[in-house]
Amino acid sequence: MNDAAVLCDVLDRWKTAVDAHRPEQAAACFTEDAVFQGLHPYSVGRAGVAAYYASQPPGLTADYRVLEIRRLADDLILGYLGVDFAFPDRPTLTVNLGVLLRRSDDAWSIAHYQVSLLP
Repeated sequence: MNDAAVLCDVLDRWKTAVDAHRPEQAAACFTEDAVFQGLHPYSVGRAGVAAYYASQPPGLTADYRVLEIRRLADDLILGYLGVDFAFPDRPTLTVNLGVLLRRSDDAWSIAHYQVSLLP
């Protein structure tokens, strides 16, 4: 599988979980020790990821666009994305998202997630 396919496979699973408001399923897309920085204070590990997505309103959806991909090592892929988070009751929030995917065994997961607001 090429780097773009790997990145999209992981992010499609993440998007499906976010769109369905399934925090535990979203957290399963991350490594056990993932560093996660959404728009709240950062956390480390799947429990923090699950808590973050549990705090999001039902009806939130995420649409992403891959902007850049870099293979850093055999087991590391860096992705840089634009993401539109749509809410049922307020304007869409557009952010930049950097993710670092790490492969362990034959599975790829998000090891680092960093959101930044666009100016």
